[in-house]
Formats: sequence, C-alpha cells, structure tokens
Amino acid sequence: MLSFIVPAHNEQSGLGKTLQAIHDTARAVGQPYEIIVADDASTDATAEIACRHNATVVSVNHRQIAATRNSGGRAAHGDRLFFVDADTTINSRAVASALRCLDQGAVGGGAPARFEGDAPLYAQFLVLWLGLFMRLAGISGGAFMFCTREAFQAVGGFDERLFGAEDAALSLALRQEGRFVVLWKYVATSGRRMRGIRGPQMLAALFRMAFFPKILTQRSSVKQIWYDSNREEDGKIPGSPAIQVFNAIMLLLVILLVVPIFAFVPWSLTPRDAPLGQIRIGIAIFGCHVALVCWPCAYFLLRSLLRQRRWLERIKFLALIALCLWCAWGATPVVIWFWPSLFHWLAHFYNG
Repeated sequence: MLSFIVPAHNEQSGLGKTLQAIHDTARAVGQPYEIIVADDASTDATAEIACRHNATVVSVNHRQIAATRNSGGRAAHGDRLFFVDADTTINSRAVASALRCLDQGAVGGGAPARFEGDAPLYAQFLVLWLGLFMRLAGISGGAFMFCTREAFQAVGGFDERLFGAEDAALSLALRQEGRFVVLWKYVATSGRRMRGIRGPQMLAALFRMAFFPKILTQRSSVKQIWYDSNREEDGKIPGSPAIQVFNAIMLLLVILLVVPIFAFVPWSLTPRDAPLGQIRIGIAIFGCHVALVCWPCAYFLLRSLLRQRRWLERIKFLALIALCLWCAWGATPVVIWFWPSLFHWLAHFYNG
C-alpha cells in the first residue's frame, strides 16, 4: 500500500486541492493507498477539510516540520511512503516514475517542484535552474519526497534537530542506505513564499543559512520564512510599483547569472570604460559574490562524501566538490579585490 503523508498547519485554503490531486493520482496508478494528514496545531478548518477528503487526521502540536512529517510517517501503514506538502499538487506521472524507481531497487527519491502561476517570473526561472542542480547533487526538496518504510526507519526519519533543510538532510541520509533518485518529472507547488517582499527575504535567508547552518536548529531564525501562520494574504499577489520594479530587476539578474550571455561577447565590443562594459563588470562582480556559496556547498558535500558507502556515489560527490571548489576559488579573488577598491573609491570621492 502507498501512504501519502501531508504535514499541515492552517492550510484550509489549499489543502482540498492537494488531497484531491492525491486521490486522482493514486487511482490512476491503480494501487491501494491511504492519506495521512498530520495536522500540526491548526486553528482553522484544516482537520475538517482533511476528513471531508477521506484522509486520516493525526493531530500533533510540534510546530516543526520534521517532527510533523515523522508523526505522519509513524501513523502510516504502507510500505512506500510519499511526503507531499500541503500546498503541492502531485500528478500520476511523478508517482508512476517514483514507483518504477522503487521497483528497480531505489530506497527513495523526490521530484523538483515548479511554482504555480502566482509566483514572480524570476522565482519560476530560478527554481527551474535549481532543479537541475538538485538532480546533479542528488538532493530533493520536501514538496514531494518518497522512500521505502524500511529505509525511512533505518535513517530515523527526518532530523528533528532541524527547523529547515530537513528534506536535504533526509536525502543525504537515504543515499547512505542505497540509490536515491531525483526524478525528471515535476510537481506544482504554491509560490506564496516568493510573493512580494517574501521573495527577497527567502533568498537572503537561504544565502545566510548556507554560511551559518547552525541557524537551522533555531526556530526563531527561520520562523518568518517557513513557520509564518498568517495565511490571510496568501491569495493576494502584491502589485505595488516598488515590488514590480524589484521583480523585474531580479528577473534580469537571474537571467544574466544563469545564462552567461557576456561569456560569448568579446571585451572589444564592451570596453571597460563604456556603459555596457561597466554593466558587464558589475554583473560579473555580483556573480562572484553569489558564487561564494560554493565554499559551504563544498564543505557539506565533503562531509557527505565521508559517509558514502558506494563507489559510484563517492565519484559523483568528488566531481561536485571539484566543481564547487573551482567556482569558489575563481570568485574569491574578485570579491577580495572589490571591497577594498570600493572603500578606496568612496574615500577618494568624499575627500575629493
């Protein structure tokens, strides 16, 4: 039997759509199934909606996504567990592909998520690029993850010391037990965390977590990003001129970072003292600052490498570590040069 586990806190607005998609998907793949909704201290109609959609409700009061998912996993009866976020819409293509991988010996996996149409265009473009990186790294987000019950119990479930990134931690833990796959199929998830001012807050938080991972063990540090209980504004897309300008700038930056347009343009066509040349230099400097995140990525990959038991996984991790170190090593001198140069220019400007 398949067990679909949905952690939920005040998700009355979108839970019905999520559960209906699970029903439709499970019927399409033609296997017995159950739906477990782990209701984590909801104060709205989350439990009632779950019951109306023939889901088993497990009431908990953790206010921690890892513990809530684990409670749902312990209540499940199936030998194959599917973890689906309450604002995510799955489909039969992703589940059928997951089942084929499990039949072929995989212990678990996941599928990248695409934002629904309510997310800013830069966020939709960025999440597609991140999906490619996640496939290379063999890491899945929590919107849609699956594993065998045996593997889930062997690794102890989601790490309850973490208030964020517990999905990545489970991905790495499952890889120690056997083959972990990231599907080429996508699921759809809400873009509510990327709307308006939440978008830059989310990006800044992710960047900060990469360099200071200890904050993931502190609920107060990630509360505003992942544990905000206010769902009243979720259906509204902020449309102020300032937000629209920010979204447009972010879209341009993401495109320029992901698609190396200037890499194919000779410097003779963009002289450094010309406006286009200055823009090119600015984009390169910004990209080098972003590339610094490759240092902590290499560190975490190295830690995971030491725990791997299979040679294929070790080779894959070594290749990823080499790539991260190459990017970080090339970017660091530029960042070191930039800030003293900027302070020197500012001092000269104000004194002159």
